[in-house]
Amino acid sequence: MSDLVTRAQLVILAKQLHVPVERVQYLEKLGAAHLLELRQAVADFLFDENSETFNRISALVPIVPLSIAMPIVQKVTAPEMAGRAAGAVGVAHPKKAVQAMTLVKPEYGALCAPFMDPRAVGTLAETAPHEPVVAIANVLLASKDYITGGLFVEAATPELIRAVEAGVDDDEGLIRTGSYVYSGKVLSEVLRVMVEASPARISRLVRTTVEGPVDLQLAALSVFSRLDGDLVETIGDVLFDEIDVSTVATLVRNYLANEAGSELLEFAGNLSSSALDTFAANPVLEDDDALRTLVDAASDKDAPGVWRGLVDVTAHANAATQAKILDFVLETGDGIPARLAHVATAGHLWPSVLRLLSSQDDSLQERIAEKWQPSLADGEHATVARHIQELRLDDSLKALKKVLAR
Repeated sequence: MSDLVTRAQLVILAKQLHVPVERVQYLEKLGAAHLLELRQAVADFLFDENSETFNRISALVPIVPLSIAMPIVQKVTAPEMAGRAAGAVGVAHPKKAVQAMTLVKPEYGALCAPFMDPRAVGTLAETAPHEPVVAIANVLLASKDYITGGLFVEAATPELIRAVEAGVDDDEGLIRTGSYVYSGKVLSEVLRVMVEASPARISRLVRTTVEGPVDLQLAALSVFSRLDGDLVETIGDVLFDEIDVSTVATLVRNYLANEAGSELLEFAGNLSSSALDTFAANPVLEDDDALRTLVDAASDKDAPGVWRGLVDVTAHANAATQAKILDFVLETGDGIPARLAHVATAGHLWPSVLRLLSSQDDSLQERIAEKWQPSLADGEHATVARHIQELRLDDSLKALKKVLAR
């Protein structure tokens, strides 16, 4: 999981514990997946600790008419208490919960929402009336409570997503909310429903991204880089077709300057051929520092998607840029070419890697092969030989084959 997702999980955990992010910064080394487990365990503990109290409150629901109770609750009950109790009430009395939501003022509902048990949100989402949910969502986005918005995205049904797409006009808020959603699968499902309901929304999201501040651009990359490949391809086509070259160059520089190179490469690894052509021809990739930063971003990653992005961008670049990138791969460290080889095996990238190398001169092929030769396992040697034969690259990869055969 990417560093941007890890940062988002730290922010959520800090809010959950009511401490500054700096207090939990040391936990960043755990990574996104373990941070998710930690904050889920914290949430479970906090809500389970008071479950008996909430259950007693829930027992009163059938007794007191909601038309009488809800106006009083909203006047005298602190949102934190109401939010914590809402989960237990919703699970025990789902029909009453639906009725209650129609009686809640959006402003009060938005104040309560951060304190709801995440486990109950999924249950409530199945039957929640769309109109009050959309109204509460708009208040949450207006108040910039994107973390709470992310909690509800995780549980949203396709029908509810369509209602939100139609009823929420805040593209920036939707992007920022998406960056706090952990699951790329969930993000893909949400965006797919939104695009089906309103195809033009993609252009709006892309334009909002490039015209926004750097932190919004990073939030968008966190979302876009984790989507299914076909959705990334659609977004990439819009980005490189509709946005001018200099704006894209600025966007790329912003990503590289904020240590989001690996996410950028993950995104690039799912671009269409035409989008890759446009990206690779962008003047930003004539900058040696930018190229070196991209290589550095991949160098400490074992994720095939990151290396696929680097290989694809390189393959679509001109000969001079290709040679520079491969030189940087060789110069970055003795273990980096070997890592590329192992990732190529694990991620089925050998055809792309070998096609790229087939257009390089003998000297560069030999230097790469010298790094690979001692580190490739017997099975990997056989895999490389098989791909060279299947791709009919024996002649163009003679230099590489000669060194690997030693």
